[in-house]
Amino acid sequence: MTDNELTVEDLADRLRTDDGIVVLDVRESWEVELCHIAQSIHIPLGQLPSAVAALPEDRDIAVLCHHGMRSAYATQWLRTQGFDRAINLAGGIDAWARRIDPTMKVY
Repeated sequence: MTDNELTVEDLADRLRTDDGIVVLDVRESWEVELCHIAQSIHIPLGQLPSAVAALPEDRDIAVLCHHGMRSAYATQWLRTQGFDRAINLAGGIDAWARRIDPTMKVY
């Protein structure tokens, strides 16, 4: 892990303690319909530039996608836009479903 990434276990812990972390899901709408983390904000990657103003700059933002590639790109882009607290969720929703919530649909 780097300082730009966090594990699904770390995110689960942070959500349990309600430390204010924001979960940003950059997957497409059809993917979110299959499964999602309840507390997440959904902004598809292609719409992120036009919706970025809706995100808080003063809180950690955990960015997720299916496996972590799109979210890594989104995290890098967010950091160039001044969101220094954007963090990629390593393994994405797939890792979350396999290691945190086994009732979640895997695709």
